[in-house]
Amino acid sequence: MNMAPFLPFTRPDIDEETIAGVVEVLRSGWLTTGPMARKFEDTLSEFFGGRTVRAFNSGTVTMEVALRMLGIGEGHEVITTPLSWVATANVVLTVGARPVFVDIDPVTRNIDASRIEAAITPRTRAILPVHLAGLPCDLDRIHAIAQQHGLRVIEDAAQAIGSGWNGRRVGSFGDYASFSFHPNKNATSIEGGCLVLPPDADVHMAEKLRLQGVVRSGLDGMEVDVVGGKANLTDVAARVGLGQLARLTEFNERRHALARRYFELFDQTAVAARGVELPVRDFAATNWHMFQIVLPADIRRAAFMQALKDRGIGTGVHYPAIHLFALYRRLGWKDGDFPHAERVGRSIVTLPLFPAMADGDVERVVSAVDAILRTSP
Repeated sequence: MNMAPFLPFTRPDIDEETIAGVVEVLRSGWLTTGPMARKFEDTLSEFFGGRTVRAFNSGTVTMEVALRMLGIGEGHEVITTPLSWVATANVVLTVGARPVFVDIDPVTRNIDASRIEAAITPRTRAILPVHLAGLPCDLDRIHAIAQQHGLRVIEDAAQAIGSGWNGRRVGSFGDYASFSFHPNKNATSIEGGCLVLPPDADVHMAEKLRLQGVVRSGLDGMEVDVVGGKANLTDVAARVGLGQLARLTEFNERRHALARRYFELFDQTAVAARGVELPVRDFAATNWHMFQIVLPADIRRAAFMQALKDRGIGTGVHYPAIHLFALYRRLGWKDGDFPHAERVGRSIVTLPLFPAMADGDVERVVSAVDAILRTSP
């Protein structure tokens, strides 16, 4: 019987100083959006090189707001990847546009930039790339394509805070960039997200779309001229986010160390010969949000995950191919449309990776993976 404590695939690390800070916010009487949320935005702006940042209550609504700010809606198309959390495509449907999927590069598992131009039509308005597991897409090529065709870029950088591209921090350059602070991310605000805005963005529109389209003036003036939502970030969440940002470098350095240990140990096993695909070994760009392996076709993923669970090890699936969900099948997509994304989506497994893990936890996971693969038929 396994007596070791259960090891989840991720777990947030909230320190006592942050907890005490949340208590102070609770005692202040100002719980919703206020001074702490503004401080969080200012800190994020500094992190992203002085760019304008607005905080929201999720990293999903941030993408929707960007689409609405760009006037993207009925009759328009947005190019994106089929291998992501379904929110990436759902926001396109939400504004009335149609996602146009482009298959992934099977090595990076990100959108294959070489296939993007073939998907552009007169209805295309934007490219929505996803930095899966924190590994950046080919941003130079994507931005060049967008500029050549008069398109906008909205980066789904939900998993990429602290990642870099050619020496520049993701979100510190380019067009729109959307980040998530969900509890499974490298930095969390419990729930939340932020949108990094380009210089030509209407910041006041972002603020209006965040809170019911309301504009206040003086003590009693109020006007509404657009349909907004309810997507503001609370001061309680912002205080958690501030505590997390202060430790982001520490968190990401630990993630790097754990990822290196995974590679060192996996290299001593037969997983590669067994057909298991490891992630790209990029320690200059990625923040190592997740460590994901792709199983060979003859290994049943559910059975593999159950075998790890029986050993007290948690795993995740990030993600099934979006176009094969029932909603998207009804819109015309089918098996075989994007073979690389479909294969990876059927077989990808997220292994435990979070800053509080010990080196011995990595050894435990690798040993278990190796043992399961050796005994699989």
